[in-house]
Amino acid sequence: MHPTGEGQAVIAALAFYAFAAVLVTSAAMVVTSRNPVHAVLFLILAFFNAAGLFLLAGAEFLALILVIVYVGAVAVLFLFVVMMLDVNFAEMRSGFVRYLPVGGAIGVVLLAELLIVGLAWTVSPEAPRLLAAPIPEGVTNTQALGRVIYTDYIYLFQAAGLVLLVAMIGAIVLTLRDRPGTKRQDVTRQIDRSRRDTLDMISVPSGQGMTVPPKPEVAKPESPKPPEPAHTSHGGGHH
Repeated sequence: MHPTGEGQAVIAALAFYAFAAVLVTSAAMVVTSRNPVHAVLFLILAFFNAAGLFLLAGAEFLALILVIVYVGAVAVLFLFVVMMLDVNFAEMRSGFVRYLPVGGAIGVVLLAELLIVGLAWTVSPEAPRLLAAPIPEGVTNTQALGRVIYTDYIYLFQAAGLVLLVAMIGAIVLTLRDRPGTKRQDVTRQIDRSRRDTLDMISVPSGQGMTVPPKPEVAKPESPKPPEPAHTSHGGGHH
């Protein structure tokens, strides 16, 4: 027995609220978790629930990309990096009070921007008409997404790539520390080395490459000689 149109709408609404609630909760736990490993695990949970929301919206390509790329590669890479890094949490917490005024000021600015955007948000009267517009025939979800990203918003897409590049460089600079006993790569020495320093050319006679060299004979230790019997003298004679 298949559910009717109203039943499908109720099921979709319940699924939407369930995915959204878990997504918001896991996102909050990512920020508030003290353990970075737990934060990455909550991030993976948030990705899965966001993929569920994309499926409900009909964007199956985005849902699969979110699971395959972000969960299968990016989040797992985050988890490995966090577990491998030797992070000194005591040192990180020691600078919290020193940078609290700057962080508070930035947080207030971001909160003000969010309030301005939220209060100025209006629903366009054309939104219901756009939602009810039929999907063009012969245009898949992936093709339509590619047209929007790489045609209408190509400059914003490139700007987002630059922002991610700056964030990557900042993360490298923040985590790059001098540690005692670390072996570093000397690129100049590797480039300047010659073949004679790294490669030995040996001329092997024909047919000698597969022969097994004879094992060297090991000298057996000599067995100890029995002690000679002591000579005794009889009657004071000399021998």
